[in-house]
Amino acid sequence: MLTETIIEDDRWRVLEFETLAEMAATNTLLHLNLRPADFEIAVLACDDAKIAVLNADFRDKENATNVLSWPSEDRGVDIDGEVPDQPEPAFPSIPEELGDIAISYDTCAREAADAAKPITDHVIHLMVHGTLHLLGYDHIRDKDATLMEALEVAILGKMGLSDPYDVN
Repeated sequence: MLTETIIEDDRWRVLEFETLAEMAATNTLLHLNLRPADFEIAVLACDDAKIAVLNADFRDKENATNVLSWPSEDRGVDIDGEVPDQPEPAFPSIPEELGDIAISYDTCAREAADAAKPITDHVIHLMVHGTLHLLGYDHIRDKDATLMEALEVAILGKMGLSDPYDVN
């Protein structure tokens, strides 16, 4: 399996989170022509209290957020809008660690309700988003954001999900 999941909040179990996480991460890698068997991602399914602590510890932000990502190495680019280099496994038979993702049930559920969409769709979107962060994609600069959002829309579209950025 690509994802190794720790579920700290049992509300995630009702959504079959492990299946959603695996599906989202796998589809992200496949879209980028990467073999999921060559990589691994650690995922923490938690609540707002836990993700707020992580956000404070790692980003100096004293609030909960929906998803956080910690790439195993810096894969970001220097030029706005440039595509990050794709990771390559160091050893053919040993999966390369891409990094870690934490996702909060409370914030995901609230955002999904506010957008009037199924929580499972939102969770899949956030897992695609987090996986792209592990691969060096970002949304701080304008062209980077455009590139990352286009990838998210394309990946989700292949999965039969609507454009999360379309407000209509």
